[in-house]
Amino acid sequence: MKRFAIFVLVVFFSAVMCAGQNPPAAGTAGGTQASPPPAQSSADYSGMYSFLREGEFVQVTIEDAGHVTGFVSRYGDLDSDKGAFLDHFFKDGKLDGNKLTFTSETVHGVWFDFKGAFERGEGKNPGDEAYYVLKGTLTESTNDASKKTQSKTTQVALKSFPQDLGATPPR
Repeated sequence: MKRFAIFVLVVFFSAVMCAGQNPPAAGTAGGTQASPPPAQSSADYSGMYSFLREGEFVQVTIEDAGHVTGFVSRYGDLDSDKGAFLDHFFKDGKLDGNKLTFTSETVHGVWFDFKGAFERGEGKNPGDEAYYVLKGTLTESTNDASKKTQSKTTQVALKSFPQDLGATPPR
């Protein structure tokens, strides 16, 4: 139940963030038609993606100039945090075309580095599950009690969560 409540909060805050963005004004000025907004150079990959285990996810938000924010939300593995949700916010993130890199903050001695790319998945329409898949190399690093770092690298394919594109968020 607690995981569901956290998931609902994340979805709610994502909707609020999207609702707060103002689209560029369109129309005419002085009898001349305004120029159309510039075409996006890449798709909007922002959203939630699956992570390593059921119930875990990555939130990716693409901002201006390829700057990326977000976080990894996962279950703790230590005796002290077993089963607790831990959020690893991105320390830095960058999108270049469809290529994504990010490094997360360290939480309980664990952090993540990702290098990969967004690809089209099996979802048929924007908003479908797995419309985009984030494929690449995920490195999970840990510091033990003696501050020794151990790293484990895994090839991953993180599927986008489904979205309800037709719904208007409440104001």
